[in-house]
Amino acid sequence: MVAVSRLIRPVEHGLVSFDEFRESVSDAFVPLEMTSADHADFRGVVRGATVGAIRISEVTAAPHVIRRTPRTIRAANPDYFKLGLQVRGYCVLSQDGREAALTPGDFAIYDTTRPYQLSFDDRFRMLVVMFPRHLLRVPPAGIAQLTARRVSGRQGLGAVVTPLLRGLGEQIVDASPTVAVHLGDAVLDLVAAAFAEQLHLADGPLPQSRADALRARVTAFIDERLADRELDVHSIAAAHHISVRHLQKMFEADGDTVSGWLRRRRLEQCRRDLADPRYRDVPVSALGARWGFADAAHFSRLFKNAHGSTPGRYRADAIPVTESTRPTR
Repeated sequence: MVAVSRLIRPVEHGLVSFDEFRESVSDAFVPLEMTSADHADFRGVVRGATVGAIRISEVTAAPHVIRRTPRTIRAANPDYFKLGLQVRGYCVLSQDGREAALTPGDFAIYDTTRPYQLSFDDRFRMLVVMFPRHLLRVPPAGIAQLTARRVSGRQGLGAVVTPLLRGLGEQIVDASPTVAVHLGDAVLDLVAAAFAEQLHLADGPLPQSRADALRARVTAFIDERLADRELDVHSIAAAHHISVRHLQKMFEADGDTVSGWLRRRRLEQCRRDLADPRYRDVPVSALGARWGFADAAHFSRLFKNAHGSTPGRYRADAIPVTESTRPTR
């Protein structure tokens, strides 16, 4: 479902107490633990919008520490990445034995499936973009090297991503729901490019094992052939001159399966097509078949499990019928 909120504009009024803010943070993101040195005078607010598959939130608050702990992970463990862009103030993000010190304009990525901590020593404002992990098209081995690493907003692709994210709130507020969905997709593509760039910094590419290189080739091969109904584990393995078992073990090492990866990538292409006004008059079943889902009922069930609504409902929310789009008789 596409929901576009006007609450993402920077504001200072409407700040709430410590307990209310702590509850808002866990509701907006994932279960978290929070501490503050001054509960009595604490004020903060979370404002945001859900756009297609991503959640964009702006957090403004007094100093505090947020922790994603093993206990909160056990409480709820959805597969999400979060990107934190520092707008005002200072933050230290810790995950995977690394620390990223963020000043205004800097950003970093972190994984909600593993413990992390964000420490704010003064009043701050941060823009947080949260999205399913599988949507970031960076090899898993690469992501493992990128969590809690500062990306400067003053050089490279970071200098492109930072102003885009800063202005995204107002762009989404003023955009139609259809445009907002495509803005969300564009953000994910640009963020993926920025992190891919981080893997090829001045000292050269980070070391990559033969297994990592093969995994990257396989996933690229799958993405290029998503519309091929004959694409399966056997054809993928044969194309890379490896056994099916070898292929399966390679994905199992990342807690995934070949068929699961292929299904998610196809469903993501279906989601994009359903939100695209160019395909408004194409039957939902035809869009599913285009990406390998020949059985319409099966496609509808898979899509609802992945995105929370049926393909038809998702399209209706993403492309509202107006007088200008209503079919003529």
